[in-house]
Amino acid sequence: MFVQPPKGVRSRLIAVTVDGEEVLIPEGSSAALAAMQASPTGTRRSPATGQARAPYCMMGACFECLLEIDGVPSLQGCLIVVRPGMTICRPQGAREIPDA
Repeated sequence: MFVQPPKGVRSRLIAVTVDGEEVLIPEGSSAALAAMQASPTGTRRSPATGQARAPYCMMGACFECLLEIDGVPSLQGCLIVVRPGMTICRPQGAREIPDA
């Protein structure tokens, strides 16, 4: 996920949506990086305490980068490469469980 383009070559910027806001991010970047670029305060809130959480390892081991991507919840954003038009939502604490 941290491959740099050759010297003198610029990455193309692509548009993704993070929590309803458009973010321009270099092609080949991770969804976790897009979420952090949109707001450096964190990628999610802990369901237990509400504390802000942010990516730690950026290689899929710690699960601190869980995001909702294109409507699919709890994906590891550090392992998913952004693509144009992607929609990313940062979880904000405990999920609502509908009454049965």
